[in-house]
Amino acid sequence: MRDSHNVFHLAIPCRDLDEGFDFYVTKLGCKLARRYPDRITLDFFGDQVVCHLTDKIDVDPHMYPRHFGITFKHKEEWDQLLHLARSREIPFFYEPARRFQGLVEEHWTFLLIDPSNNLLEFKHYLDPRMMY
Repeated sequence: MRDSHNVFHLAIPCRDLDEGFDFYVTKLGCKLARRYPDRITLDFFGDQVVCHLTDKIDVDPHMYPRHFGITFKHKEEWDQLLHLARSREIPFFYEPARRFQGLVEEHWTFLLIDPSNNLLEFKHYLDPRMMY
């Protein structure tokens, strides 16, 4: 079982490491952990995302079946990231919206798209029991 000492790890494709760095570190505010000629390793909101250099990029991305992101426990954190994304002109794939209104699964969501067409979803559930 995961505890606060363990870190989730995700590897994603990246067509250009400088673009990846600009998106994730400069704009999104992630911390650079390591950089090598073929990848950058990031502290992505407390978990590890590794952008691997490749020419195999999804030219026509869709939200399903592949995206990743963060579910915020507190709406204020979701709001802060939304403000940051807008102020730094990070491209949206899916504008902020409220989904499943009136149901226990009701949540706020938006998706960003990085320069390599990876989709990042950020959401907040009104009922904290729905985080998992």
